Amino acid sequence: MKEQADCFKALGDLTRLRILMMLTDSEKCACDIQENFDLKQPTISHHMKILQQAELVRVEKRGKWMFYALNQERFQKLHQFMDANLVQGKTVPYKLASHDCEGGRRKAVQEPV
Repeated sequence: MKEQADCFKALGDLTRLRILMMLTDSEKCACDIQENFDLKQPTISHHMKILQQAELVRVEKRGKWMFYALNQERFQKLHQFMDANLVQGKTVPYKLASHDCEGGRRKAVQEPV
């Protein structure tokens, strides 16, 4: 689940989400990405590095330019994870507190498996 958590962290930033949305129709040069933001090149590079580390984008260097594209396989795996674990209600084992939220003792409750 660490891989998915890293993806969600990378997705948890408005600038990175906007960058990913730009990449939905085709790959983009770093200069094209920067042109659409009021950010300096080092800041764009920082965001792109986070997206690369989470494997949400692929990068290819052509001459002195960097080109970025969505990593469709990573998004498919992330979608499958969310569908299997969040949408379909698959649960992981967890414990319930021995008291209820009002301070009383709980009756024995069978924990989900």
